[in-house]
Amino acid sequence: QVQLVESGGDSVQAGGSLRLSCEASGYMLSRYCVGWFRQTPEKEREAVADISKDGTIWYADSVKGRFTLSQDGDGTKKTMTLQMNSLKPEDTAIYYCAAVYGGTCTRAPDYWGQGTQVTVSS
Repeated sequence: QVQLVESGGDSVQAGGSLRLSCEASGYMLSRYCVGWFRQTPEKEREAVADISKDGTIWYADSVKGRFTLSQDGDGTKKTMTLQMNSLKPEDTAIYYCAAVYGGTCTRAPDYWGQGTQVTVSS
């Protein structure tokens, strides 16, 4: 069982920055890929960035160069941080932290956080 708790969502103007955090806790976290997804009412949930168990980081093309993903901790507790710069109105969404057992985020997550709202105004 893995618990994921997001924080940091807020309302900002275009060009601004936000930092989202995901506190992950659970047994054998090192066997999970963890990442961020986002969803709006108009779109399906999409992957934003993730970290595989070997430390490989992946970004969606839409956020490359603007978002930076990092993580601290090991064992049974980790903090995953998504630094979001140069925000655009199209980044507006609910952002979810997720975990996939097996080390790579190539399939649907096994665990989800509750989500945190990011709103970017023009």
